[in-house]
Amino acid sequence: MKGIVLFLCCAFIVHTNASAQKKVEGRKQLFDYDWTFFPGEAQGAQEITFNDAKWRRLDLPHDWSIEGTVSADNPSKGAGGYFPNGIGWYRKSFFVPNDWAAKKVAVYFEGVYMNAEVFINGKSLGMHPYGYTSFYHDLSPYLMQGKENVIAVRVDNSQEINSRWYSGSGIYRHVWMMVTERLHVAQWGVTVAARDVAAKQATVEVRTLVKNETSSAQKITIGTILHSSNSDKAGSDKINITLGANSEQEIVQNIIIKQPQLWSPQHPFLYAANVSLSQSGKITDETKTDFGIRTIEFSAKNGFVLNGKAIKISGGCVHHDNGCLGAVAYDRAEERKVELLKQAGFNAVRTSHNPPSEAFLEACDRLGLLVMEESFDCWQKGKNINDYGKYFDDWWRKDMEAMIVRDRNHPSVFMWSIGNEIVERGEPKAISTAEMLLRTIKKLDTTRPVTSAVVNFNKWENLDSLFAVHDVAGYNYHLNAAPADHLRAPDRIVVQTESYPKDAFANWKLVQDHNFIIGDFVWTAIDYLGEAGIGRNYYSGETPGENWENDMFPWHGAYCGDIDLIGNRKPISYYRSMLYNDREKLYMAVREPAPEPLKIKETWWSVFPSWESWNWPGFEEKPLQVELFSKYPLVRLYLDDKLVGEKNMSRAQEFKAVFSVPFVAGRLKAVGVENDKEVETKVLQTAGEPAKIKLAPDRNTLISNGQDLSFITVDITDKDGILQPNANSLLHFKIEGAGSIVGVANADMKDCGSYIGHSRKAWHGKALVIIKSSRQAGEIKLTATADQLQTAETTILAVN
Repeated sequence: MKGIVLFLCCAFIVHTNASAQKKVEGRKQLFDYDWTFFPGEAQGAQEITFNDAKWRRLDLPHDWSIEGTVSADNPSKGAGGYFPNGIGWYRKSFFVPNDWAAKKVAVYFEGVYMNAEVFINGKSLGMHPYGYTSFYHDLSPYLMQGKENVIAVRVDNSQEINSRWYSGSGIYRHVWMMVTERLHVAQWGVTVAARDVAAKQATVEVRTLVKNETSSAQKITIGTILHSSNSDKAGSDKINITLGANSEQEIVQNIIIKQPQLWSPQHPFLYAANVSLSQSGKITDETKTDFGIRTIEFSAKNGFVLNGKAIKISGGCVHHDNGCLGAVAYDRAEERKVELLKQAGFNAVRTSHNPPSEAFLEACDRLGLLVMEESFDCWQKGKNINDYGKYFDDWWRKDMEAMIVRDRNHPSVFMWSIGNEIVERGEPKAISTAEMLLRTIKKLDTTRPVTSAVVNFNKWENLDSLFAVHDVAGYNYHLNAAPADHLRAPDRIVVQTESYPKDAFANWKLVQDHNFIIGDFVWTAIDYLGEAGIGRNYYSGETPGENWENDMFPWHGAYCGDIDLIGNRKPISYYRSMLYNDREKLYMAVREPAPEPLKIKETWWSVFPSWESWNWPGFEEKPLQVELFSKYPLVRLYLDDKLVGEKNMSRAQEFKAVFSVPFVAGRLKAVGVENDKEVETKVLQTAGEPAKIKLAPDRNTLISNGQDLSFITVDITDKDGILQPNANSLLHFKIEGAGSIVGVANADMKDCGSYIGHSRKAWHGKALVIIKSSRQAGEIKLTATADQLQTAETTILAVN
């Protein structure tokens, strides 16, 4: 930031009416239900008379790639996880009432991957190439009142390779019908910013863009009421204006909130703002949003300061997929992802390398997770022949503006990123492009800094001119260069936008020791589909190297996450969280032994495999390495209550201790010691033979909206209920009642079994089943069976 402290105090809105928990009548109506779908080209499918009677009927959101077979022959290759893509068509017939003739009607797509061409009654409304930005089309001129109308969408994801990770295919986020009067608040037309934030009061500035699409001037009252989370009125204002025919005007209202509650990850307090337009006492349009108030400051001297307090970023990068759901962005799946990140100790997330869903940002606002929101993976020069590079020149402005205007009001979003590892980063043109992108953002939002993720180009000095354009310098994998760079560029604020998981301590130490380094985002927080083989370990003799060096099939995903594909935390997650947080102070795992004469080989993004297991058949009496992570000053290790040893723990030991223990079946116990007292224990118990299945739903009650989810953890245990970590039984699932199975998975990125079905093998004793509610209330019964295992059942209730 060129030595200038950036101080921002802002209030932010959340577009809460995007929730799919129930159908919203009025200006924003959920349009997800009762579509037809055809996988392939369909000549004339845009026409209203086209016969789609034999097409599949489904509800959105939908991803047809995840439904396909993982195959080495699929053109998406390892980048796309070897999933099929291609072309698909969607159609929906809907009745338009006569009173819509006087209204403004638009269809709003939150995300379609990719090259989406939308038709209404045979008329093309245009193409939208980018799969990650939201867009909408005005339907009003083409609708037939009092009749059935047909909307059709052609999705073209056949031009491979167009992504470096799993993209999915189809209308994978929500679709909405926007119905307003001709006098209305514009799409994304409300912006909120707080001024003079103090303990006693804050001035909340509400800007509302009002559109008059009638042929005459209109007298309007704009009323805004602010509410706290307990529905108490926090402030209000009214303005009367006259708006000319076929014109628009931004109305500014300043409202005082007394004793404002500030938003933070620890205290994600949200207010509600109700904006209404009325004429002669009758409301013509009304919107409700949530917003938060916070202040942010960035400087090389003090780092990142939120609400007056310096904090360090413990961040993780995520892609947009939801594991076995593919790209489908159900609200509950997006919310669960945020819950997993919070539980793993992260306070920030980077949406690599594209804008996320509305539901994801709303969950970050509500649950308290900071967001670095990223726009593009490439600029003019692509990384694959059919990626965004071929569209950048024509579409960057539309896509950038769509991201900023849609999301600039979320309190969770604290930084924009304009790109990732741009190919042309060492060329002068990259500087002018970065300046162009930055200017566009600053016209729309001056309340946040801008960064991009930059990987080394021979020497960091070669990138000084590019870094100088940014407010914050994003370093990918070279944070160790930052202290020397600080001597050369003392006003540079640095964040590590990607890091290797194995470097957790070294990066934490750099972040703690230097104020100008504000934090670290590990690659990645959660395992993901595509980029096959990233983060893998392998045995000597197997295919060597990184994913770009050799074909890694049957690997079809990345295993570099702190959290695995089905939501379980790996040992590295506990270690990283322990470094940045004090809520977890003791953890134990066992390093996987390799069968002689083989050795375990690591790759760039891997961490040596460790497991919460004291089940190692074939290694009896052989020494195994037991790892302890701890914030306690002393740790002890016991085997069957006999002391194995004790070790001091501190920063000097990187909060790690390793004990060599010959394996014998029994009870391994780690103990944290403080002030000569054993205050916490962790136990690994040798399990017996697999005997039972355990089902553990994360939610026992669902909303019967056809979209709510329960994620059911499946454990295979011995007869005493102890997890059997070597079990790999083939599990079969039966669903009855008011729901369906929409995903089955384990965390093994080499298991190419279908993610859509009723069977799945366990891996390390675990699997996952995802149940979706129907649109009818009632009980949902899930039964799990496997050969030689006791059957398990669980019941979930779907309610209106």
